[in-house]
Amino acid sequence: MLKTLPKDFMFGGATAAYQAEGATKEGGKGPVAWDEFLKKQGRFSPDPASDFYHKFEEDIKLCEKFSIDSIRVSIAWTRIFPNGVGEVNKEGVEFYHRVFAECAKRNVTPFVTLHHFDTPKNLFDNGDFLNRETIDAFVKYAEFCFNEFKEVRYWSTFNEIYPVATNQYLLGVFPPGIKFDFTKIIQCLHNMMLAHAMTVNLFKEGNYPGEIGVVHSLETKYPASDSEEDKRAAFLEDALSIRFLLDATYLGYYSDETMEAINYICKSNNATYDFKDEDFEIMKKAANRNDYLGINHYQCHFIKAYDGESMIHHNGTGDKGSSVYRVKGIGERIYREDLPRTDWDWLIYPEGMYDILMRIKNDYPNYNKIYITENGMGYKDEFEDGIIMDKPRIDYVKVYLEAISDAIADGVNVKGYFIWSLMDLFSWTNGYNKRYGLFYVDFETQKRYPKESAYWYKTVSETKTII
Repeated sequence: MLKTLPKDFMFGGATAAYQAEGATKEGGKGPVAWDEFLKKQGRFSPDPASDFYHKFEEDIKLCEKFSIDSIRVSIAWTRIFPNGVGEVNKEGVEFYHRVFAECAKRNVTPFVTLHHFDTPKNLFDNGDFLNRETIDAFVKYAEFCFNEFKEVRYWSTFNEIYPVATNQYLLGVFPPGIKFDFTKIIQCLHNMMLAHAMTVNLFKEGNYPGEIGVVHSLETKYPASDSEEDKRAAFLEDALSIRFLLDATYLGYYSDETMEAINYICKSNNATYDFKDEDFEIMKKAANRNDYLGINHYQCHFIKAYDGESMIHHNGTGDKGSSVYRVKGIGERIYREDLPRTDWDWLIYPEGMYDILMRIKNDYPNYNKIYITENGMGYKDEFEDGIIMDKPRIDYVKVYLEAISDAIADGVNVKGYFIWSLMDLFSWTNGYNKRYGLFYVDFETQKRYPKESAYWYKTVSETKTII
């Protein structure tokens, strides 16, 4: 029997400013750390990306045509404040007004993220969110957006706080390219959650219209075996990557269980943290004010005990089994040969989606409602005279939608799903050869071509039946 989704369930497409807009030096936009970081690497350029800066009308029209009723976009902070603070760039403000007007014209609901990996460069160079001045600058930027863009009804503060901290300070694949610095990782997580709480409180106390939440990347962790050592390793990785963030979001403090794990990880890595008492007053005030949680979920991990030094190899090509993830004081991610994987060697395990949804319902009952703000499959699409058959992507999305359907049937309030991504776009660590979109982009001509998955997605959106 085919599984279904509620009649009011939203079917969206997700994008991000830096990955889609291109035009990094146009329209008065200020620099971000990525500009210099990518230029130094010399591997690929963020221009033109998908040229959403010039093609947004076409992309939003495609949403309407293919029954995609919502679009996740982010505002590029440096299009509004080129230096992060100070003078407002009117050209950038007008650009986003035009985007939101086109959404209204096409009956497409925008879900707007304020920060998607793109802190203004001068704030980044001064410590990014390790510097509390950046928190204050972010809250001021958010306040400007709430006052300016009254046409927006769905706001999220941050995209993926955990990957920000770990890609910058553990894996070193994001600027500033630092590895294994747990003092920075944990402080960054806390400070960004504090910035989130301050922004939520501002939004609620300002009586702004609409709803506000945060987008967390939540990748379910499982022990590699039933041994106590492996269970402990899975618990430690979960505590840092999931529990810490959900405690901050929905409790406003870190539980004793969470802090035991954080202290253990810190001791193993000679790390320290500075959590101020007044931070928790702010966070507790925000804990029951989140209107929704956005979840980005692509895969999950099986963890075994590990007591050596940290070793990480980021698999940016998809070579099977080449990823290495062993972290001192936490554990090692194992490679499961028996489970299916994507072209980029990411595990396909929809049980992880179901389990994280049920856990949030049970452990954080004040979650209110959930949107799956990203899920999708990177695939090496083959382009044949404008025809792109991508059945593996359909198969992937289908099993994850079925897991969501099961969770809804079991009482979780999930209100929508945003496929990553609406169209093919620029990938932070893979450039242009990793494709996620419903619409194929010829990056030479910027022409869009609907893939087989776009037609399938249209049918599912219209019928709310997972075919």
